[in-house]
Amino acid sequence: MDSDADTHVEFERVHKSYDGRSWVVENLDLSVRRGEFLTLLGPSGSGKTTCLMMLAGFEPPSSGSIRIDGRSVHTLPARKRGIGMVFQNYALFPHMTVGDNLAFPLEARGLDREQRRERVERALRLVRLEGLAQRRPGQLSGGQQQRVAIARALVFEPELVLMDEPLGALDRRLREEMQFEIRRIQRSLGVTVLYVTHDQQEAMAMSDRIAVFRGGRIEQIAEPEVLYEEPKRAFVARFIGENNRLRGRVRSREGDLCEVETGGEIVKALPVAECRPGSETTLVIRPERVNLAPRPGLFANEYEAQIEDIAFLGDHLRIRARLCGRSDFIIKIPNIVGHGAVLEGDRVRVGWPMTDCRALDPDPEEDAT
Repeated sequence: MDSDADTHVEFERVHKSYDGRSWVVENLDLSVRRGEFLTLLGPSGSGKTTCLMMLAGFEPPSSGSIRIDGRSVHTLPARKRGIGMVFQNYALFPHMTVGDNLAFPLEARGLDREQRRERVERALRLVRLEGLAQRRPGQLSGGQQQRVAIARALVFEPELVLMDEPLGALDRRLREEMQFEIRRIQRSLGVTVLYVTHDQQEAMAMSDRIAVFRGGRIEQIAEPEVLYEEPKRAFVARFIGENNRLRGRVRSREGDLCEVETGGEIVKALPVAECRPGSETTLVIRPERVNLAPRPGLFANEYEAQIEDIAFLGDHLRIRARLCGRSDFIIKIPNIVGHGAVLEGDRVRVGWPMTDCRALDPDPEEDAT
């Protein structure tokens, strides 16, 4: 665990169980840097929201230690932890004006009228809602209500803000706008943000680092680009972006190269898992890294493929091909030569570099090929 002055939040060997039999969070070690935007990403029930609730003080851990600025918060009530919270349902008081909603946490902290007025005005400017202090939440759009919720979490100037699926109730366009707004605000203030979502695109767009949760444990924590380009486990590769996954058996390994037999072909890959000869593995290849009709001998992996169907998606073509024993192998090519580059039924040569193909642990959710 990193315990230097830049560490803001620490979870150390934290467990959480609601029934005393099964773990919702299991042996969690996590260190969050000051001023970092860290996203907890994972499917429903993976433990990410429970971590947020324990940090906020709404749920006690079953065991382990949670520290803020090096101080244990186990005996500190939620209201004294100085944490801003933003929820999916906004949690605004409908009978109060926007200004009164923002002033409420300030009044609870004993600030006088003039201080409350100044902070409310400052918070509304921050979220670009100047002039709306006298409206009630029901008179605002969903995006505006979410901005008010963010302003209320920031109005008392916390150093730590927790956000639990804050954009889940918004449509796609508003979600994308709010992603940039939240990131802009976080950077301008330098606050530490722990953000919970199950939307991997949202996590990739907003985060300094992402912790991928599964079954109450962190599978991998890293910068978005590292998670995308260098997944350490099959689950992470499957959860972050789209991948072709090929179940196979390691035929040989030599240094940073292994050969895997899958679907009647031999594929050269970068070994990430142990990859002993004879062991099972899951190969992952990003669809955009597969090249159509490459110059012969250009790539370590080159195979014949049959085009099953083609979907036109504007900026790229999404091709489903029969390859390496699978009929659902996906290839993405940029739309720079038009839809007629390949046709359904064509037999083509495809290839990809060995370094773009990673041999990971066997994925139990991946059907054998």
